[in-house]
Amino acid sequence: MTINETISALEHEFASLTEWEDRYAHIIALGRGLPSYPEAYRTDEFKVRGCQSQVWLHAEIKDGAIHFDADSDAMIVKGLVALLMRLYNNRTPQEILEAPGDVAARLGLDQHLSQNRSSGLASIAKQVKLYALAYSMVRA
Repeated sequence: MTINETISALEHEFASLTEWEDRYAHIIALGRGLPSYPEAYRTDEFKVRGCQSQVWLHAEIKDGAIHFDADSDAMIVKGLVALLMRLYNNRTPQEILEAPGDVAARLGLDQHLSQNRSSGLASIAKQVKLYALAYSMVRA
């Protein structure tokens, strides 16, 4: 499934949740499904700057695709991290770099997240794209 197909699936998923409380619950459920984060990567080196809560993001390239490990110490943010991992995990650097930047708006999250959470989401997405840019340069 491409990133755009994944975004469409997420749009459909979120459209079925008419109440914002249901969307929050769904985001939290996504976070609960996030794979365990390796303790070895729970260091300052892998912290995402610009997030009010703690967020860790580790990336490595395997067979031309970037594999991410990610976590947060806050439930809603962890769910937002899980959402981004659905979009970006195990994609090529080029796929990530070409991905649309308006995912939060397309899912209606931009209207209901606090400014701090919106900024944090943007910081995580930016870090993902920076990893993709770095790996695209190494592989070029």
